[in-house]
Amino acid sequence: MTTVQQVYEGMQRLAPPELAEHWDNPGLLVDCGGAVRRVLVTLDITPEVVAEAAAKQCTVIVAHHPVIFDPLKRLCPADVPYQLVRAGISAICMHTNLDAAEGGVNDVLAEEGISYDTICTIRYDASGRIAALQTDMARMALLQNTITTDVAQEFDNSLIAERVSVPLGSLLPGVLFSGRGPSVSAQVMTVGNISAGFDNEFTAQGINQTRHRVVLTVTAELSLLLPGGVCTYTDETKMVLAETVLLGQVPESYSNFSQFDSLEEAYEAKYHHAAKEK
Repeated sequence: MTTVQQVYEGMQRLAPPELAEHWDNPGLLVDCGGAVRRVLVTLDITPEVVAEAAAKQCTVIVAHHPVIFDPLKRLCPADVPYQLVRAGISAICMHTNLDAAEGGVNDVLAEEGISYDTICTIRYDASGRIAALQTDMARMALLQNTITTDVAQEFDNSLIAERVSVPLGSLLPGVLFSGRGPSVSAQVMTVGNISAGFDNEFTAQGINQTRHRVVLTVTAELSLLLPGGVCTYTDETKMVLAETVLLGQVPESYSNFSQFDSLEEAYEAKYHHAAKEK
C-alpha cells in the first residue's frame, strides 16, 4: 500500500528540493500520514480544491504553489492548512524546484533558445565601457505571445459551466439568511484571462558590478460568476528568463553611505573622524 511519504519521495526524485530558490518553501507541507487512495493535482490549493479532493476521496494533493509560504502565526477554520488537516488530506508542493527540474519550465525556455545573449545585446564604447543595453523586443514579444497562448489553452480546459443548487437565502443581501431556505437551481460559470509581461531588474553587486535580470510575469485572473455576484481570484507568477552580471570600472574612491540616513549625517561623521585623527 502506497504511503504519503513514498509519493513525496517520488516527487523529490522528479524535482529535487535543492533546486528550489532560497526564498521558496516546497515540500511535504501538510502530512496527515496514512495510505494514499487517490491523488489530486492542482496549481493552487484553495478551499474549493480541498472540498473537491474530499468529495473524490483523495488523500493527497500535489500542487505547484506552496500552500504554506510564510511562517504561520495563527490558524483558524478558514485557513486552507486547517481544512486540509481536518479532512485528513496531505499536501505536497513543488514550486521553483519543479521549474528548474529536468523537463521543467526552464528546459522549455531552453528549447526555445532563450538565453541572455539571445534577448539582450550589450553595446560598448571605444574605451570598452558599457554604452547601452538593448533588448530584442520582437523576440520577446513572440515569446510573450507563445507563453500566453499555451497558458490560456490550459486555463480554458479547466473552466467550468454547470448548474448547482443554492439555498434561496444565499441569494439575498447580507448574511442573516445565508445557507437557509429552499434550494434553487442556478448556473455557475468561470471565466479567465491570462496576461504576461517582462520587467528588467538591476541590482548592485559590489562597487563595480550590476546584476541584470529579465523577469517574466504571468498573471492569471479567474472569475466565478455566481447568481447575484462575481468572485474574482488573481494569481501572479514571476520567472527569471535570463540574467547576467555587468562589469564596470573600479572607482578610484568609494564611500559607503548606507549606514547613514542622509548625506549631511555622513559628512558629519567623516568630519568627526578626521578631527579624531588630528
